[in-house]
Amino acid sequence: MNLLSIQSHVAYGHVGNASAVFPLQRLGVEVWPIHTVQFSNHTGYGAWRGQVFEAGAIGDLVEGIAERGVLSRCDGVLSGYMGSADIGAAILDAVERVKGANANATYCCDPVIGDVGRGIFVRPGIPEFMRERAVPAADVITPNQFELELLSGRSVATLEEAVAACDLLHRAGPAVILVTSLHVRETPPDSIDLLASGPDGRFLVRTPRLDVALNGAGDAIAALFFFHVLRTGSTRAAISAAASSIYGVLARTEKAQSRELLLVEAQEEFVTPSRLFPASVI
Repeated sequence: MNLLSIQSHVAYGHVGNASAVFPLQRLGVEVWPIHTVQFSNHTGYGAWRGQVFEAGAIGDLVEGIAERGVLSRCDGVLSGYMGSADIGAAILDAVERVKGANANATYCCDPVIGDVGRGIFVRPGIPEFMRERAVPAADVITPNQFELELLSGRSVATLEEAVAACDLLHRAGPAVILVTSLHVRETPPDSIDLLASGPDGRFLVRTPRLDVALNGAGDAIAALFFFHVLRTGSTRAAISAAASSIYGVLARTEKAQSRELLLVEAQEEFVTPSRLFPASVI
């Protein structure tokens, strides 16, 4: 499997491509990463160094890959934090280019906009770009609960409301949706839910709530879920595998009291999760 991953990148730590690429490689994927930014570390530290790349750089790099004659072998495109509407447009151009070379290629968009408690943390114009252009262009999307509400325009306080919000977004374009960090009325206080909705049904995975809040976890689970959807063709199998792997990494990270995801130290969790969480049918 060959995937083009267009995201931010950090030299130290794990967010964006630095969170998504290695898990995919550990699972046997050839990843072609294109960085939208390259920073010393993620911005959660409050200080960082590095550079934001211009949108034109994305098209230039895609053109260079096309010149190698390999775009027809690209099975999918993965995108995360976009930074600006210009970068988003360049990513969608890359998706169109890949799909033009391979009609079976799939696009997974992690619509990074904000989070519960933090609100919107992206630049003005990005929420509208996600709603109006990125989500309709995507085959798979991986919003968190806050982003699900924002993109659907619906409040999500119950599982029924979460499913209804997914149904609205399905009508916009995406065939498969993974909702992360879901905590609704039915979710026990000591747990966290993930909801997946696809052509084969709606599925829920509930895991214990860990005492961690780590940058990059969403980037990793989006990559894992996308891989397993492509590998199995099953929404149910994909959410179970992705949830089990990310839980194992987070549990290992919590135990070590690390501020950064222990992706390398806990890499066996991607291949053989130490604890399996089956998906239940909603």
